Amino acid sequence: MIRIGIVGAENSHSAAIAKTLNIGKKVPGCRAVVIWGETDKFAKEAAKTGGIPKIVKRPADMIGEIDAVIIDHRHAKYHLTAAEPFLKARLPMFIDKPFCYRLEAGKKFLARCRRAKVPVTSFGALPMQKSFADFRRDANRGGAVRAVASVGPCDLDSTYGGIFFYGIHQVEMLVEAFGTDVSVVSVTRAGKGKDAAATMFFRSGLVATMHCLAGGKTGFQILSVKDAAPLGRKMTFDANPYLTGVRTFCKMFKTGKEPLDHKRILAPIAILEAMEKSVKTGKVTPVAKV
Repeated sequence: MIRIGIVGAENSHSAAIAKTLNIGKKVPGCRAVVIWGETDKFAKEAAKTGGIPKIVKRPADMIGEIDAVIIDHRHAKYHLTAAEPFLKARLPMFIDKPFCYRLEAGKKFLARCRRAKVPVTSFGALPMQKSFADFRRDANRGGAVRAVASVGPCDLDSTYGGIFFYGIHQVEMLVEAFGTDVSVVSVTRAGKGKDAAATMFFRSGLVATMHCLAGGKTGFQILSVKDAAPLGRKMTFDANPYLTGVRTFCKMFKTGKEPLDHKRILAPIAILEAMEKSVKTGKVTPVAKV
């Protein structure tokens, strides 16, 4: 059995992943056996919901009792620091999205993982949904996509990393569907309101616009435009929105084979970091190469 530890309990994902593994028993041979939480309350609630038998006082205390680890904080700035002892212990890691908060730190961390031959991956749930897979398949049929627009919740002033928090969902959709070759970005606020539009310019010539709605309840939607006809979809979630993702990283825990290359993991971070700069400066901002 692959024994999995979870670092972070404030995020609802931790309990949902553990519930999928322990109560639903959806992935044979994998169980969440221990958790650390930012507070005792968070840890106890996640452990109860997810059927996790043990809580530790320090994340490093689970080393020796686990075969793999999930890092899951609400703010991405904590992820790589939290992952450090597990990298040193050479444990496979799933780091929830956003993978990290700064591109250069992410590059160095992944380079160390590669040298140590430690499997690591990071992704959000949205690209794992059947509705997104269907959109991606249909969008890339029959002619070149000329423009793309996506819509979703995103508060540029979020205390969990501004545009990084929830902006990652739309960026991941666009990168997964249309590639990582984004050269520059621009973010514009809607007058005195909290909504905004973020534009991604691909080197291929494709232009994608993210509509960031601070108070919206639209869910996530995406529209691709071709010469023939547009294709619009609202993203719906699978019965268990975490299941495909859990199966994906558990397969990596078992096989050691990473499901995504490191460029794909880092590209959304480079884009979001450039967007963050554009929010502050109001200028078109280059995206660093990954």
